[in-house]
Amino acid sequence: MAKSEIKVLGGWPSPFVMRVRIALNIKSVDYEFLQEKLGSKSQLLLESNPVHKKIPVLLHDQRPICESLIILHYIDETWSSGPSILPSDPYDRAIARFWAAYIDDKWFPSLSGIAKAQGDEGKAALIAQAREGFLLLEEAFVKCSKGKDFFGGDRIGYLDIALGCFLGWLRVSEKMNGVKLLDADETPGLAGWADKFCLDDSVKDVMPETDKLVEFAKILFQSKANAPPPPAN
Repeated sequence: MAKSEIKVLGGWPSPFVMRVRIALNIKSVDYEFLQEKLGSKSQLLLESNPVHKKIPVLLHDQRPICESLIILHYIDETWSSGPSILPSDPYDRAIARFWAAYIDDKWFPSLSGIAKAQGDEGKAALIAQAREGFLLLEEAFVKCSKGKDFFGGDRIGYLDIALGCFLGWLRVSEKMNGVKLLDADETPGLAGWADKFCLDDSVKDVMPETDKLVEFAKILFQSKANAPPPPAN
């Protein structure tokens, strides 16, 4: 049987791209990482994801799969002989999907909005939302982990990847805003989980260094500040 051709279109700072890379590492799948340049979209990306025109894209024998959580499902089902990413129990699987959707739809917008908040009150409100989200996720961790190291049990799983990919940007937000969002006193389970997640073999080589991410964030914010305003209607 011929070896499959696996490519990932993405960028090293993207947490959503990190999800795909971690999942492939868990499955011990070799892949080619094709990095997109900041501020531009390659022809391959536009052809591979013509609807959203964004990363990540997994190319499996030239067939594109888009959206990070969908890609995780695909990887788990395609390379089923490797360690499972999604829980085997239907109920546990549904719960993991629920919290992954919460992370993307509710929690991460609070985190990413802190840097863009207008005024101290707006920033304080988003910081409070992010902390409240961690309290909910602490409860979810206790229930899902069942006393083990990860949401997925003894090893990293779907929900670990869904949340853990944001830990680099969490540290950036804490450093640039002078706040502590993941507090070991308030959320001891998550604090311990975060340390173990970042040290895992599938994660440690793709998790960006905080200082490197901070420098990227400064460049990103500056490029947005220098962008021309949208045309008037």
